[in-house]
Amino acid sequence: MNIESLSRRAYLAGAGSAATLGLAGCLGGGGGSDTLSVAHMPIFPDLQYYVMESEGYFENVDASIEGREFTDGPAIIQAFGGGEIDIAMFGIVPSMIVIDRGIPAKVTAANIKEPMAIMAHEDLQAMWEEHGADAFSVWREQKGQKFRFGTFPQGSVPDVLLRYWLEQEGVDTSTVDIVEISGANAVWQAIANGEVDGASIMEPVPTRAEQEDVPIQTFRNAGEIMPGQPAAVTLMRDSVRGEPVARQFLEQHVRATEFISNQPEATADIVESSIGMAADQALAALQGPLSNFVTDPREIENGTEIFSRFAAENGQIEEQLTLDQIFDYSVYESL
Repeated sequence: MNIESLSRRAYLAGAGSAATLGLAGCLGGGGGSDTLSVAHMPIFPDLQYYVMESEGYFENVDASIEGREFTDGPAIIQAFGGGEIDIAMFGIVPSMIVIDRGIPAKVTAANIKEPMAIMAHEDLQAMWEEHGADAFSVWREQKGQKFRFGTFPQGSVPDVLLRYWLEQEGVDTSTVDIVEISGANAVWQAIANGEVDGASIMEPVPTRAEQEDVPIQTFRNAGEIMPGQPAAVTLMRDSVRGEPVARQFLEQHVRATEFISNQPEATADIVESSIGMAADQALAALQGPLSNFVTDPREIENGTEIFSRFAAENGQIEEQLTLDQIFDYSVYESL
């Protein structure tokens, strides 16, 4: 199921009352804070969650943390809308969809910035040196087919970054094939099996490709394309943001960010046990250019504005959201 398949109007027709009832169950009606339900995904950009869990940081939050692992953003959107989730650590675009649907929530922290890579076959990279963006036309002439990019479904973070990069290079998306693939492992398999010629993807795929010496390698890093490119963020319900547990949660988020930066070997072991990436590959990825873990939401402002425009153009949100509509800086700034 694609993110854009969840109609805003259809959603609003039935979810408002469910969201209110579900919230009462999680937070005791807004007074006490007995349990916080935290949605997360087993991906590199959600690494702070797994560090907080592994290192016992949640013990410093005056609530019982109920972690709920999901495999995709649309499922979290549904659960958040149904009142099942208090805090969600997932992509910036699905977070915008939640906000656009009138659910009282805002982004209080970033998890990572500039974590994506545009990967391309070595033959295209050689063509680019001579022909620039016309390399895609040269590829089609020489290979007899369009260049195939594999990435997550349309509207996802890696998909938006890919389309933005092509736009900036003056490349019409009709000159390439963008193949929708769900999951980083599936993208890796498509690369390894020669089913695609390039990708827009996060770790561990770029590091794995480098270590296994496949012909598709990193061509551009997100920081070169879009400084401050957002990915996973921490979205909180308004009722949570008004409670002391919001500040406590972000305090532990900051601790986790610092842990990742200062203890890469220990973090690599957490990656292996929680996300399933081999520790040696995880360590290489953590020491690479895509592991820019942060908490300060202001570090992704620039990219968030671009993503909001794309989300509106794709019809995922009704209209482009402003930074003030998306972010609540006060929780982080209170630390």
